[in-house]
Amino acid sequence: MSDTQVTWLTQDAYDRLKGELDELVANRPAIAAKINEAREEGDLRENGGYHAAREEQGQVESRIRQLQELLRTAKVGDVPTQSGVAKPGSVLTVRFDDEDETEKFLLATREEGAHGDLEVYSPSSPLGQALLDAEEGEAREYELPNGGTMKVTLVKAEPYTG
Repeated sequence: MSDTQVTWLTQDAYDRLKGELDELVANRPAIAAKINEAREEGDLRENGGYHAAREEQGQVESRIRQLQELLRTAKVGDVPTQSGVAKPGSVLTVRFDDEDETEKFLLATREEGAHGDLEVYSPSSPLGQALLDAEEGEAREYELPNGGTMKVTLVKAEPYTG
């Protein structure tokens, strides 16, 4: 079994993240030039511009690696069009066993829901795994971080409309 997690993305999200990756890669020479200019200013121990440019380079390289891995493992698909079944890209309304109130969230990756105001739960999270492919009215259990279990009922599943 591989440790690689497949990430579900819509085509729009994939294109947006691919665009971000392309832009970051294209800006690599500019950051390297900044580092070289700052290096030429002299003593590196007290050169704030140099250290800031190196920090920026580290952050950019980290994001590039993160995006490359995410896009490499991405499964691109359309937002589900059917209601009634919990699928990645669905907005789920659930009721936890010990509560009267319902909770509503998007079953997707953080990148998928980055521009919405809905809470986002990954399909690979314990709650997401428990609810995946559940039908409305179906109750499922999942393990809590403390080792206990929680029962959750899928009240409603509808396609995410953004």
